[in-house]
Amino acid sequence: MTSPAAAKTPLIFVTGGVVSSLGKGITAASLAAILEARGLRVTMMKLDPYINVDPGTMSPFQHGEVYVTDDGAETDLDLGHYERFVSTRLSGKNSITTGKIYDAVIRKERKGEYLGGTVQVIPHITDEIKQRIDAATQGFDVALVEIGGTVGDIESLPFLEAIRQIRTERGAAHAMFMHLTLVPYIAAAGELKTKPTQHSVKELRSIGIQPDVLICRAEQPLPEGEKRKIALFTNVPERAVITAIDLDNIYKIPAWLHEQGLDQLVVEQLRLEGAASADADLSEWAAVVDASQNPIDEVTIAMVGKYVDHKDAYKSVAEALKHGGIRQRTRVNIKWLESEDVERLGAEAMLSDVHGVLVPGGFGDRGFAGKVSTAEYARKHNLPYFGICYGMQAAIVDAARNLAGLEGANSTENDKQTPYPVIGLITEWRTSSGDVERRDDASDLGGTMRLGLQDQRIKAGTLAHRLYGADVVGERHRHRYEFNNHYRAPLEATGLVFSAKSMDDTLVEMIEWPQHPWFVACQAHPEFLSTPRKGHPLFVGFIRAARENKAGGQLLNEAAA
Repeated sequence: MTSPAAAKTPLIFVTGGVVSSLGKGITAASLAAILEARGLRVTMMKLDPYINVDPGTMSPFQHGEVYVTDDGAETDLDLGHYERFVSTRLSGKNSITTGKIYDAVIRKERKGEYLGGTVQVIPHITDEIKQRIDAATQGFDVALVEIGGTVGDIESLPFLEAIRQIRTERGAAHAMFMHLTLVPYIAAAGELKTKPTQHSVKELRSIGIQPDVLICRAEQPLPEGEKRKIALFTNVPERAVITAIDLDNIYKIPAWLHEQGLDQLVVEQLRLEGAASADADLSEWAAVVDASQNPIDEVTIAMVGKYVDHKDAYKSVAEALKHGGIRQRTRVNIKWLESEDVERLGAEAMLSDVHGVLVPGGFGDRGFAGKVSTAEYARKHNLPYFGICYGMQAAIVDAARNLAGLEGANSTENDKQTPYPVIGLITEWRTSSGDVERRDDASDLGGTMRLGLQDQRIKAGTLAHRLYGADVVGERHRHRYEFNNHYRAPLEATGLVFSAKSMDDTLVEMIEWPQHPWFVACQAHPEFLSTPRKGHPLFVGFIRAARENKAGGQLLNEAAA
């Protein structure tokens, strides 16, 4: 008879110590990729200790990118790492914050679900965490659960207590701990120092968690003597002390960890039937690395954004550009440009030396004029242009002002009094007859975010249709403002093509200039569906166009494209 513990998905908990930003997310995703390469069905989740319900309202300068899943959940950027490394499509269940947990518990208390009892961190908060973990991981062969922050943070304690309880309840064969820590090299002494790792594990053990595996972040592979020392002082087997060095390509990490036997340790401890004797087939990752390391071409792409001083705000876009290059053995160099600088110095001065320009999403008036002038410059100079979200809206404003004669055209996000609101909240331009209505609950009429995966119909004969090779595609969205349908006719008269619309024809999803070598803009965020092993057709097409621009209109090395 199967025990309750055995019926649940085996879990690998990933914690971190000493300092943040050691790479827990990438390490966890890389291990997940290896386990998937051994034929296992893998899922991942992130437990974030901040009290915000989700990162949707957090500043990009502080938090970085907000990653959106199919179901419209606004999540931590680590979920982007997860989806780029494994084939599982994640959802809001895979992203938990302290805010979500406390909000759920307080709602239950207000409804009387605790029967008037005193509500406490233990057991009510920890039970809620455990229930969320079970709900997100059921039905898989193995799940990796990353705990944000570092050991010793007061905010993380409820999560750590919850995973300690899970290990006690299920046993070592159904839940294991992997701890990522730092082994710094002190140049003045010429030595690697293991004390930070020892103290980090000591802190972890003080709350009842003994790591099964240590991932030691270091500048160089740990000598055997240092590994033995760490194993002795942390009560971790020497073969379970794994070195994580700085690599020049994050897609090399799965092979690096596999060579040290990390996946075999997991398979043995969690008794993952069917994978114990199977070796990991990492050939796809080897092909990705080979294409990255041995390019046949090279292009420079300008990224004109509002948060370029904090590049994590555009993490998925930057990775998707690289993926587009990988698919055709092309190195993509990103020239990061602040849109306010384009505004101040002029597009000619900033963009004359690049092979293509991408204008990503954003919110607010700051720097928007620079995005509009970027779209205008690209349109006039036949420079490949890829607009995403706000980048599409900037291109529409350019066309309205400079080609349709709509002087002062703008988005109502930036100018409530604009005489020509070509972009606005749907409630601002929907007619009284109701000729425009949202197509589902995720796209309500209240001016809130349009979030998550939504289908769109691609117009036959367009560049977008050739790139996708499909009549209907699904893309993830994250925006409030839409193209104002009242301006379709005057903009179409300029030659602008609306190449994709919502399934009910009410919302413009993509635009392009057919007379331009490559000018495509979309309201959705295709970067969220790009992976290194497959790429995304829009990014692959954009990089190909940049190569053609560099080659003077005739692409070389056709066979590699």
